[in-house]
Amino acid sequence: MLIVTYDISDDKVRTKFSKFLSKFGYRLQYSVFEIKNSRRILNVIEAEIQSGFEKRFSQSDSVIIFNLSKQCKVTKYGYAANDDEDLLVL
Repeated sequence: MLIVTYDISDDKVRTKFSKFLSKFGYRLQYSVFEIKNSRRILNVIEAEIQSGFEKRFSQSDSVIIFNLSKQCKVTKYGYAANDDEDLLVL
């Protein structure tokens, strides 16, 4: 799983970047995406960021990718606590 967070100043680049990420995962917060997929797809995402988007970023822009494993502890509060996949309410 990847957590991708970004701060991109150009509206057009930021919109394209968020639409790109939304093809693979879902938005946790405005500029934070969670992407769960195969290792191959995760590699494709990182390659596309490097080859397609990185050259459009300004000096003040940043993208941070967190590679998380199943052993990583994630603690959620508030609305995010209800967003777990294991939650089943009948």
